Parts: sequence; structure tokens; C-alpha cells
Amino acid sequence: MSFVLTCPNCGAREVTDFAFGGELSSRPRARPSFRELSAYNYFRRNTAGVQREWWFHRSGCRAWFIAERNTTTNHVFFTARPAEVPEAGDPPVAPAGGGP
Repeated sequence: MSFVLTCPNCGAREVTDFAFGGELSSRPRARPSFRELSAYNYFRRNTAGVQREWWFHRSGCRAWFIAERNTTTNHVFFTARPAEVPEAGDPPVAPAGGGP
């Protein structure tokens, strides 16, 4: 299913202009155990619903950004540069286009 993402630098584009970078997750502490590092690298929640994800604009500005998207409907709630991401539950900084 195709949808539209709004790059924080370039504006709205087809999702085919981007590369999916995986869901947003917290890095382990400074010296993680093997188990913590394995969980960080290989295990994802893979939520059917709203989650925050990394995206890379491969056919444009080549910047990484974060999108909050419903994985069942592909509705994009917001996109933002990493330093501009609102805390969970806060309203987005600016509206993002996209979604069917």
C-alpha cells in the first residue's frame, strides 16, 4: 500500500522516495549485557497500531527523520527531525500530510 510522507526538509513525497529505518527504540545503557544488546538489535514490538519510526529520505535531502504512523492504516500523524520530536502524548509540532 502506498502512502505519502512529509519530509521535514523537502515536503510531501510518495513513500517510495524513502527508506524505512525501523521503529524508534531506546538505546541500551553505556555497557549493555549481551542479552540487552541482542534485544536492542533483534527484537521489535512490531505494533499493529500507532508507533514511531525512523525514515530516511533517500531520493531527496538524504536526511533521517522520525514519523509517527498507524501501521494498520498508514495514516501519518506527524514527521519531525529527531531534535524536534514531541514527547509521547504531546501534540505534534506541525501537521504532516499523508495517509489514505
